[in-house]
Amino acid sequence: MSGKPLFLLRRPLWLASSSRYRRELLARLGLPFEHRSPDIDESCLPGEAPDALARRLARAKAEAIARVTPEAWVIGSDQVCALGDECLGKPGTPEGQRTMLTRLAGHTVSFYTAVSIVGPGGARYEHLDETRCVFRALSADEIEAYVAAEPATDCAGGFKSESLGMTLLERLETIDPTALIGLPMIWVAGTLRALDA
Repeated sequence: MSGKPLFLLRRPLWLASSSRYRRELLARLGLPFEHRSPDIDESCLPGEAPDALARRLARAKAEAIARVTPEAWVIGSDQVCALGDECLGKPGTPEGQRTMLTRLAGHTVSFYTAVSIVGPGGARYEHLDETRCVFRALSADEIEAYVAAEPATDCAGGFKSESLGMTLLERLETIDPTALIGLPMIWVAGTLRALDA
């Protein structure tokens, strides 16, 4: 990114994530930051609701990195794809992507993207974004063509809304389109801007 950022932070900024999508989104602000994988267990607890899972994991990721960078602001985020009350993960393989898209076809799916920003003195700011995606009824041929054109095995839901995956939808309901990519930047930018004001 060229030019000066619109605001600066007096403390270091860390992103508790190995996601290249989140790194690319945070880089849009032009702020210097470091990133590190928090290496936490992301398993769903028995009976845990999708939104609660996203919140818990975002907080755990931020806290894991904050323990080793106590002077910094640390952003943790997690996204959960939910079909009803069922939490769906990342497909992992092309076959998993086909299977996931077959399940999502013709349904309304919620994507819960949680963010936790923690910092010195136990400061904590948290946010949850829900994006609802209404998938078209998709034929096996359409799904196969999409998987071949856009492998999205590392994405919740098995598709990329910022690219060709938008063609799989009838409708998308959101207050922040970057949330579906992995980090709700409207909230993140506003919160960071206020931290050292």
